[in-house]
Amino acid sequence: MTQRPHTTVRRLMEAYGRTHAEEAGIKLRNTPAPLYQLLTLCVLFSVRIKADIAVAAARELFGSGMRTPRAMADASWQDRVDALGRAHYRRYDESTATALGTGAELVLDRYRGDLRRLREAAGRDPDRIRELLREIPRIGPVGANIFCREAQTVWPELRPSFDDRAREAAAELGLPTSPDRLARLVDTETLPRLAAALVRVELSKNAADDLLGTG
Repeated sequence: MTQRPHTTVRRLMEAYGRTHAEEAGIKLRNTPAPLYQLLTLCVLFSVRIKADIAVAAARELFGSGMRTPRAMADASWQDRVDALGRAHYRRYDESTATALGTGAELVLDRYRGDLRRLREAAGRDPDRIRELLREIPRIGPVGANIFCREAQTVWPELRPSFDDRAREAAAELGLPTSPDRLARLVDTETLPRLAAALVRVELSKNAADDLLGTG
């Protein structure tokens, strides 16, 4: 018998319903510091590296005081490399340290350290927000999608934000694949968790079968 969508969503959220920002200790609000911390996390995710290592790297950077663009820019390149190394963020540590420094300078110069100014520069248009995010070093389509997915609770114009991976997982689970219909399955505050959970299912080999009880 086919599992009801709300049952699937409940099981999905119980197993995978956490955002990357939550894992990295970011208390996301529409204020400069947490928005920049989310951007930093997206930079870390924008290379081929395990999610838990990217999250650990973010925690090391923030724990070392690099929680704002000014602090990131003022830190030495070696400080950034060392923080990434402590999280075992290998192979990409030196190039990422450079990207973080250059990106922090861009955010300071162009947006005076406040990504809410990027939002206003984009006219609060989701596509333009993604375009401007991609002008930041190392942020590509994946990083921009992660930012929008996680920021949709504080920037309403991004709702509902479900990228291709999330929609593919939804189809595999027998859930609606249109963003609007997916959004109706949860409340607004839960949207980022649902989107993140679906992406985790898409990236996991057996998650869909386990959730549907067919594995």
